[in-house]
Amino acid sequence: MEDILASNWADLLDRLYEGSWREPLGRFRSKYAFRGMSDASYDLQTSLTRLAGTDEKLEGHLLRNFRKYARRDSAPDDSIWNWLALAQHHGLPTRLLDWTYSPLVALHFATENIEKYDVDGVIWFVDFVKTNQLLPEKLKALLEEEGSNAFTVEMLDRVAGTLADYDRLWGEEFVVFFEPPSLDDRIVNQFALFSMMSSPVTRLDKWLTTYPKLYRRVIIPAPLKWEVRDKLDQANITERVLFPGLDGLSNWLKRYYIKKNL
Repeated sequence: MEDILASNWADLLDRLYEGSWREPLGRFRSKYAFRGMSDASYDLQTSLTRLAGTDEKLEGHLLRNFRKYARRDSAPDDSIWNWLALAQHHGLPTRLLDWTYSPLVALHFATENIEKYDVDGVIWFVDFVKTNQLLPEKLKALLEEEGSNAFTVEMLDRVAGTLADYDRLWGEEFVVFFEPPSLDDRIVNQFALFSMMSSPVTRLDKWLTTYPKLYRRVIIPAPLKWEVRDKLDQANITERVLFPGLDGLSNWLKRYYIKKNL
């Protein structure tokens, strides 16, 4: 793994967009998924592994009861992938991790927590185009057929109708990046996608250590966070936009008008 310490705002932007030029297209098209975290010491453990540890059965119990008690029209259809995305979206512990295509959205999540301005933040980069090369043949063939670098829930449903089917696709561990359905404006505005391991208890960060060229991290020094935050606010990358509604508006105003301790 490569850790890169950003020296200033301009350097940080250069690091975030580094490697996004695609010569065959003549366009800037990043192949990275981004995840911003307020503390550089945080790992990529999922909410499910934090709750369940190595208990693989707990995932099934959580999802079964979530589907049982949720309104039947909560998910677009009865696909397990729609239910899984919906559960993650509403805070149920799952094997999913939240990512974004947008480095600026990732920066927001790395700097939204004012109480963490005394510690370095971090942006994780994962090359999901290269992780696709490590997928089972059935999944790789589907991506090639669709001409896509990321899955949709409809694509996953064509390959595996249940999580058990998904876990049996291959004996080796792998990670899938998929785009959630547009359940609400929050998902759309955050340019969201999820990572999903081939087992409910496998950790992405530990898996990545076997493939160090697939990822890197950009460290945001604590003294730089105020500048990053103010410039994101000016660019309209805020809670008001990323979390549409009164809660997002209130959180933005509360943070925006807080006094800086000089």
